[in-house]
Amino acid sequence: MGAADQPKTLTGEQIAESVVFVYGSRNILSQIRRNGIERGRIVRFGTDGRNEEASYERRFVRGESIDKDKIRLDQKAPTLEYSLIFGDGHLWGIINGAAFTPRQDAANTFLSQQHHGIDTLLRYKENGATVTLVRKEKQKGIDLYVLDLVDKDKQSTRYYISSKTLRILWLEYEEPVPGGSPAKFVRKFFDYRYAQSTLVPYRTVLIENGREAVETRILTVTYGIKIDDSVFKSPEA
Repeated sequence: MGAADQPKTLTGEQIAESVVFVYGSRNILSQIRRNGIERGRIVRFGTDGRNEEASYERRFVRGESIDKDKIRLDQKAPTLEYSLIFGDGHLWGIINGAAFTPRQDAANTFLSQQHHGIDTLLRYKENGATVTLVRKEKQKGIDLYVLDLVDKDKQSTRYYISSKTLRILWLEYEEPVPGGSPAKFVRKFFDYRYAQSTLVPYRTVLIENGREAVETRILTVTYGIKIDDSVFKSPEA
């Protein structure tokens, strides 16, 4: 029976479990994506019309929950090369071999991928999050499940999931802005492919208050590679 033929009384958790299965199943995701390296390109679209391009390498080791993950994101732009590292629940940066505190916008962008991403839904159980089916709707001829996820820190993400393929097409969330109204973000996912039996979108677009802000394209991704713990250490540790 296809997803479109399923009973209409599905709960949010049943839909979430179906999504986890489609993306590779919980066992396979936890085994294969235990660690890995992702390489690609990032384009940041400036409000002044100038774009900033960078290559990136993202190395990660998965923890029991998202807050126990270890992540290192190395970015190389024509004029700047730096790393952002998340470990032991903290985020810091390295530039020219020295540790630094990332700018708030860079920190928010990095952490939002942890708190408002595809993995946030795929790992909702491990993270102690709750999921609720808001409604079913149709947009541009596509039947959708609209799912709300609230994590342990009360951060909320709304997912728009194709009821036919059970793929996450986009998600929405808000982030506080100092001295202003919360910014509204939409993260859209394109070019889904299989990587080692798990489903991965190779192109992601982040929209901030209706304006395209960041586009990320994966060039290669490899899971199951042993990563030395030293890459997640502060040079001053």
